[in-house]
Amino acid sequence: MAPVELDALAVREQLFHERVRECLICALLFASLYILCHFVIRHFKKQTDFAAVHDDEDAAVNRIALGLCTFTLAVALGAVLLLPFSIISNEVLLSFPHNYYIQWLNGSLIHGLWNLVFLFSNLSLVFLMPFAYFFTESEGFAGSKKGIMARVYETSVVLLLLTLLVLGMVWVASAITGNDAVSRQSLYDLWECYLPYLYSCISLFGVLLLLLCTPFGLSTMFTVTGKLLVKPRLLEDLDEQLSCTRFEEAAVSRRITSGKASCWLNLNVALLREQLLSIRSKRKKLELRHRASPWQRNVGYPLAMLGLLALTGISVLIVCFHVLELLLDDAAMPRGMQ
Repeated sequence: MAPVELDALAVREQLFHERVRECLICALLFASLYILCHFVIRHFKKQTDFAAVHDDEDAAVNRIALGLCTFTLAVALGAVLLLPFSIISNEVLLSFPHNYYIQWLNGSLIHGLWNLVFLFSNLSLVFLMPFAYFFTESEGFAGSKKGIMARVYETSVVLLLLTLLVLGMVWVASAITGNDAVSRQSLYDLWECYLPYLYSCISLFGVLLLLLCTPFGLSTMFTVTGKLLVKPRLLEDLDEQLSCTRFEEAAVSRRITSGKASCWLNLNVALLREQLLSIRSKRKKLELRHRASPWQRNVGYPLAMLGLLALTGISVLIVCFHVLELLLDDAAMPRGMQ
């Protein structure tokens, strides 16, 4: 063979090995995320009614829906971790540019991961999640044989009708807002016009949902931080509160023990036991605060709250900066970048 053909064959062989390596890395990463998400969902999943009666059909439907939800959660987690992974891989390559064992962290791998995450995220959002919901709610068409395939047929028909309904609503909205006559005539340009418009609508709903959930998430973070850390003593006597709680606990315990001898107090024993449990939990919290050191009370809690507030403010400022940049700077848009 000629040297030119040998060089071309070597290049094709190298491209083949790089492609196989990227496929293996993507498969291993997704398998790891899938296993992690499976354990997370199984930890938080509640025991359903059909799992208790040991119905084979309902149990199979539950397993299929669980697999679809696990796949979607793995894709979402991959989308969240993809940006830090790309940044870390870029820094590693810049730190060790001539190391042979880390050359697989290249731009081709990151680009392939981005494409896979984009594809599977749209697939999960448009098809897998609605299919999982309708599949768990389906029972099969009337008069048909019961089984998994009957539920699959019903779910497919319902999903097809929902798709036609959504596309029709998008077409009507585009026809109302559009100024050209072509948008009112046919659905010929479905792929070029209406699907990107539908994707923009879905992205808009996602942004609105994010804006609604962000305040609740911030309040939850501050609440959890306040529960985990010991608050400082400001204008309160902790010793007096602890003594009152102990006296109250002793009084409730004495009422429970002496209530069995009284006929009118037997009906309130369960309520008194719940009250005793709440008083004991309050006493344990007060004892924990009482045993905390002054550094932990007066320095740790304010520093943690200030750090959390600073991170929240920085995140909000970054988001506002990027939104203003997209609105005012044409170069930041995809058309300007091209």
